[in-house]
Amino acid sequence: MADPKGFLTTDREVAETRAVEERVKDWNEVYVPGSLLPIISKQAGRCMDCGIPFCHQGCPLGNLIPEWNDYAYREDWSAASERLHATNNFPEFTGRLCPAPCESACVLGINQPPVTIKNVEVTIIDKAWDRGDVTPQPPERLSGKTVAVIGSGPAGLAAAQQLTRAGHTVAVYERADRIGGLLRYGIPEFKMEKRHINRRIEQMRAEGTKFRTEVEIGRDLDARKLRKRYDAVVIAAGSTTSRDLKVPGRELNGIHFAMEYLPLANKVQEGDLTVSPISAQGKHVVVIGGGDTGADCVGTAHRQGAASVTQLEIMPKPGEERNPNQPWPTFPMLYKVTSAHEEGGERVYSVNTTHFEGDEDGNVQWLHLVEVEFKDGKLEQKPGTERKIPAQLVTLAMGFTGIDKDNGLVEQFGVDLDERGNVARDADYATSVDGVFVAGDAGRGQSLIVWAIAEGRSAAKGVDRYLTGASALPAPIRPTDRALAV
Repeated sequence: MADPKGFLTTDREVAETRAVEERVKDWNEVYVPGSLLPIISKQAGRCMDCGIPFCHQGCPLGNLIPEWNDYAYREDWSAASERLHATNNFPEFTGRLCPAPCESACVLGINQPPVTIKNVEVTIIDKAWDRGDVTPQPPERLSGKTVAVIGSGPAGLAAAQQLTRAGHTVAVYERADRIGGLLRYGIPEFKMEKRHINRRIEQMRAEGTKFRTEVEIGRDLDARKLRKRYDAVVIAAGSTTSRDLKVPGRELNGIHFAMEYLPLANKVQEGDLTVSPISAQGKHVVVIGGGDTGADCVGTAHRQGAASVTQLEIMPKPGEERNPNQPWPTFPMLYKVTSAHEEGGERVYSVNTTHFEGDEDGNVQWLHLVEVEFKDGKLEQKPGTERKIPAQLVTLAMGFTGIDKDNGLVEQFGVDLDERGNVARDADYATSVDGVFVAGDAGRGQSLIVWAIAEGRSAAKGVDRYLTGASALPAPIRPTDRALAV
């Protein structure tokens, strides 16, 4: 145990963010550089090293949190990094982007603010990079087996790195012009600077992983040919079909999916564009959808100089305390103020869009909405609550409905789908087609980055077992096993 009295003597303290008026003028990460290091040892000391660490259960990766908390408290950064990497290929991603279900499961959180697990995690990995502790880990010998990974998001990258280290020859296929998937083009720079992806890619290249960009399996390369070329294939193409809003006026100019809007802003930061073709500058912006993607649109609109930003959510405003039906250690739905929300704008709950209104040139100008409420489990409109708000740019951030089924990949592989439209798989992440596996959102449905990495690692173990008959690769407990272990 790090500090036996730490949880009694030390209050929770989190990373310091830069002043709003400063950070909305640039695209750098919102946190004050280096602000965590002076406080993180004491924060790690708040960990009680519980006899039953429920933070393990809360984390899909099964991170060894009490162990690296102890090392961080003692400032043994090399040992902390080793323990962190034992279960997580990319802690610099999760430490910045994960909503930290581990903290919701922290035993201290029963009656006190939980340990700042996420902040400790990102400090450990940033120190590891600074100290040179993160180095390539090429395999000692090659197996002679080849694997293709479709998609370079967190699931695909995790699977590829694990399989490369197991000695297989791995090629990652990405349809975009750069590696990273939604990490690259879906996550704004102010949440995670892309240099973190770039150095991981260089590490993976040094280990032997090959990358093929601007190749869309199903369109540019037939999936059947890919299957014949490799001994095994991992589908990690994500859940990329955006949920649409089919109301009158949807066809007006200025209404875009979030994944049309956000990538262009990131391409500006990559230097590909001078100005985004879809810009919020000087416009009244409405973001439909109250999740993390919606918040990303809010923060992006602020930096582009929007005249106003309004975020709409059909569900009621969450509470600031746990509901009785979401007891500890479950991950509760709580009211959350992200860095983007701190920067301004209005959040409106329990409303539904009825239609859009445009000008004579076909450009959206107004969004008509009505208040809604749940009665007997059904969503009903509240009479007399109709109104309209200015909307010259609308982004739809209402989630995703499954893997892309229009590009030929699913049809050409011939894989079965489950009842939700995701690629069906068994406990080893194998699909209905021999030698074809699936990991991440493509099989699980839209989920968290930490689940994507966990699934990539688990799928890699299944592939390794398929190719060699056995596998020594570490992998998280499968969801079915995890439920039995509670």
